[in-house]
Amino acid sequence: MGKKQQDFGADNPQMTEQHPWHTLTVAETISTMGLKEGHEKNGLSDSDAASRLAKYGPNQMTEKDKVTIWQRIWHQINNVLVYVLLTVAVVSLVQATALPSDDPQQQFSSWFQVALILGVITLNTWIGIYQEGNAEKAADALKNMLSSEARVIRGGKEVMIPAGDIVPGDVCLLGLGDKIPSDLRMFNVSNMATGEAALTGESVPIDKMTDAIAPPDGLEAEQVPLGDRKNMAYSATLVSVGSGMGIAVCTGDFTQIGTINRLVNQTEAAKTDVLRQIDTVSKVLFVAIVMMCIATFLTAFFYSEMEPMTSVITALTCAVAMVPEGLEAIVTLTYSYAVKVMASQNAIVRALPAVETLGSVTVICSDKTGTLTQNIMSLTAFVTSNARYKNDVDAPNGRVPGNLVRDDTYLCERAVNDLKKSGEDILADGPNNPAGRRGHNPSNHFTVDSLHTTENPGDAAKPTHPDDNFPVANGASPTKEWILSALSCGVLCSKCVLGEGGGREGEIGNPTELSILRAAYFTGIDIKELKDDCPIVAEVPFSSDYKFMATVHDIKDAPEGKYIAYVKGAPDRMVKQCKFQAKAGLSGEENYEPIDENYWIEQIAILSSHGLRVLGLCRANIDKDSIALAEQLGPEFVTGRPEGKWLTMVGLCAIMDPPRPECVQAIREAHGAGVRVAMITGDHKDTATAIGHMLGIVDEKFSEAVTGPELDAYSDEELMKAVMTHNVFARASPQNKIRIVKALQAMGQVTSMTGDGVNDAPALKAANMGVAMGKEGTDVAREASEMILADDNFATIVYAVKQGRVVWDNLRKVLLVNTPINNSQGMSVLVGLLARLPNTPITTIQILYSNFICAVTLGFVTAIEPAEDGIMALPPRRVGKRLIGRYLFLRIILGTVLLTGCVVGSAVIVNSTYSGTFKNDDGTPMSDEDDTKETLFKIRATAFNVLDFGAMSVMLSARFAYNSSVTPKVFRGNPAALASCVIVAILQVMCTYIPGLNTFVFGMKPMDGLGWGLTAASMVIVFAVMEIEKAIRRGLKASGADTDDREIGVFDSTVGAPGNTDSMKMPKGASKLNLQELAH
Repeated sequence: MGKKQQDFGADNPQMTEQHPWHTLTVAETISTMGLKEGHEKNGLSDSDAASRLAKYGPNQMTEKDKVTIWQRIWHQINNVLVYVLLTVAVVSLVQATALPSDDPQQQFSSWFQVALILGVITLNTWIGIYQEGNAEKAADALKNMLSSEARVIRGGKEVMIPAGDIVPGDVCLLGLGDKIPSDLRMFNVSNMATGEAALTGESVPIDKMTDAIAPPDGLEAEQVPLGDRKNMAYSATLVSVGSGMGIAVCTGDFTQIGTINRLVNQTEAAKTDVLRQIDTVSKVLFVAIVMMCIATFLTAFFYSEMEPMTSVITALTCAVAMVPEGLEAIVTLTYSYAVKVMASQNAIVRALPAVETLGSVTVICSDKTGTLTQNIMSLTAFVTSNARYKNDVDAPNGRVPGNLVRDDTYLCERAVNDLKKSGEDILADGPNNPAGRRGHNPSNHFTVDSLHTTENPGDAAKPTHPDDNFPVANGASPTKEWILSALSCGVLCSKCVLGEGGGREGEIGNPTELSILRAAYFTGIDIKELKDDCPIVAEVPFSSDYKFMATVHDIKDAPEGKYIAYVKGAPDRMVKQCKFQAKAGLSGEENYEPIDENYWIEQIAILSSHGLRVLGLCRANIDKDSIALAEQLGPEFVTGRPEGKWLTMVGLCAIMDPPRPECVQAIREAHGAGVRVAMITGDHKDTATAIGHMLGIVDEKFSEAVTGPELDAYSDEELMKAVMTHNVFARASPQNKIRIVKALQAMGQVTSMTGDGVNDAPALKAANMGVAMGKEGTDVAREASEMILADDNFATIVYAVKQGRVVWDNLRKVLLVNTPINNSQGMSVLVGLLARLPNTPITTIQILYSNFICAVTLGFVTAIEPAEDGIMALPPRRVGKRLIGRYLFLRIILGTVLLTGCVVGSAVIVNSTYSGTFKNDDGTPMSDEDDTKETLFKIRATAFNVLDFGAMSVMLSARFAYNSSVTPKVFRGNPAALASCVIVAILQVMCTYIPGLNTFVFGMKPMDGLGWGLTAASMVIVFAVMEIEKAIRRGLKASGADTDDREIGVFDSTVGAPGNTDSMKMPKGASKLNLQELAH
């Protein structure tokens, strides 16, 4: 469902007819849209619908222009390196067809060269196109979310029409399970709620209403979050409860989902640093190759006095030598291997070059719920009249009472930032705020209305009669019987169903309530048996109006003629209804004592200040004859008792979504690597700050959280300062998320952003590295990202960052191995001529063999190198740093000079040793031509082996960037190291000694002892000099020199320098993206 890309909104009247529909009454909406009275019943006429369809266009989202296969091919071959290869291939083709037929070896060499080059170009093009295959799926995923048909009223009759024919003004009918076809202003609802998780990430259905909604004080109409626009229903969301009717007010690109589609299509993926630098390397190589070809031709023609055609062929041999035919393949291989390794650890990379970006990430912006936390609401603490109990939510020892331990120091004081706050201020910033998270219905149904604490909170927090050993000593675990008595209210006063094995799978009910069942389950309580033994007699169902629920149970241990009533609810309301408190949480009237209200109110304040949700558990005995079986009771059963206060407070449950244990270590590792971790959440400030403290995100430097409303009021300059001084962003919206990314980038930061909802797609694409959730995320978020977390775990991101650094190091190692091989091949041709050798010391076929067999084989070793020790103790790579820095450039020059010197030097020695010594079968000296030919066979055999075995030495030294390779470890840790050396050695021997293969294909003959002696000596010389250079660099580094090439140099790019406000410009349409606030 889509239409051709056009100038967005240029001729669509909806562009100028946008109104804050949620602030208008139904009558005002009808009037504003120019509809007739009674429109709710009659809808549009067929003629009106047709004219509006012509005016507004179909209810479809604009598609981005598709990229054709020819455009994809051109995108892959449109670079200088491919141009060089194609040029050599064309010249080789001409050479092959122009050579005389009496030179079959040279013809074979030319044809083989043409086939090999075209094969490499084809392979690299196919790999690139395959990797781009998923680029356009984000928009397709959005279109797939749209409804295909809709029920509308046309001419007073209910009809089904294609959703694409919906126009502004249509009356749409919605039922349970329907997908909403456009943005609607609801005018009739029957217990209706819509599931907007796909659009907003909010898992709780949003209840709908019909009344006009006035903007809160200080907000413009457009600033009201979607979650508060409860009289609106949005395209692509689902009706999860009830039914309703609404008037279509926005269609196509003007719906909320259409706005996201527009932003996804407008945001272009940036080319990664490595790809840009590979392009630069290609251009430099092109210039170098041209210069070398000219120099070689001039040397051959004027200095060596070769024939013109022979000089051209010699120059082409130099060109072939210097073109890194295998470079793109080995770079792709480096990426591919890293992708495979990361996939094994649940990090799925969708675009190969994005792996490199991970290595330069300086800030990881992460969602909270499910990524940094376990996404399982858990009871972490239980407070009684005299003690505090800490619950181990990870239950390492299984289902045992030992998971609950008395710890009177646990959360016994207010959080530092709330020490001087009033109860009302703590409530405003905490998870028990009845307003819920910004723009959301609160998933915590038991919120606190008011919290009036005393002037001396420290005194109020003290229990009336502390008893160090009652019921158990501090540090000990209570008995199973005590746990059953204390938590039975939370278990029995609940209609929730616990998931399989205490987990989330199969669970039913409110997460806050489920946390109590889970805690009881993991302390050894049989939930099903308890409920079966204590059947419900009557109940007061939960309502958000009074924020509690009550159940009456027939329990055999109850006093004679009594039922036991359990009441669970908002703690402030529970305290007001309590006359007693259960001493130490024990049951039985003998353990009841007068309630200390100040104590309980301060405990609520303490727990709330730490970002915990709080529930009060109460109980009471009630006469059996006062309750009828299966009676549906009203709230007055609890709040309207003739005796007034009548309940007994058992304890307070402190509940939160705890951090993932592995994330604490992962964040510590990230900090050690110089990577900031920021948390962006829709949750309350205190909750976010508490989680931040536990994770190590909040510290002395980043001590406070900033909220979404505060960010909304910031200018671009103020926001740029805020993102550099805060690690926790609470009550944040999707629009905040995009601005945070842009501000960080404006400050020169490389950002990784996580997200799971449709509303996160623009921010994911805007970030340098978008990371989507694999388990909880939507298809749209996944398709808009560069990486997907299969386990939704933050620790996986840190692992991926480490692998990104490994990729950068390995790419540098690949260049250190491959570039000297290519350079020395070309230099050997030129220097060999200057050294008066009879011809080039290596042939074209030998050069191609070394490029594709030797270089790629040895390069493969460095492409899959594991991380070196200390890689996560280094700061992130600076943005704009060259792949080939000063010291790597010097190492490449050193390797090139060593290999060239060894190759030409050994060739000169062989030439001086064997020239003029060859004889015919009859013992007579050979002719000068034949003698030269035999000498060349010897020269080329020695030079060929010196080159490739010397390259082996370069590889062994390059395995460790700084650490010495003079160790047995040089063949350990990477199985390919020893294997590649063995393979290259075997192939060299085969090429040197197999008859026909050595002479006809490679233009050489078997070597004798002198050749192998020169080969061995060259290996030692190359390895020794490269290791001496590393030792010198280690000494320079110890003295403070920048041998890592981390500082920005003269030739480095300064793109993304801090303070660039131009990079904060939002994509067109982002200002209208006032989506529901984040669920995390």
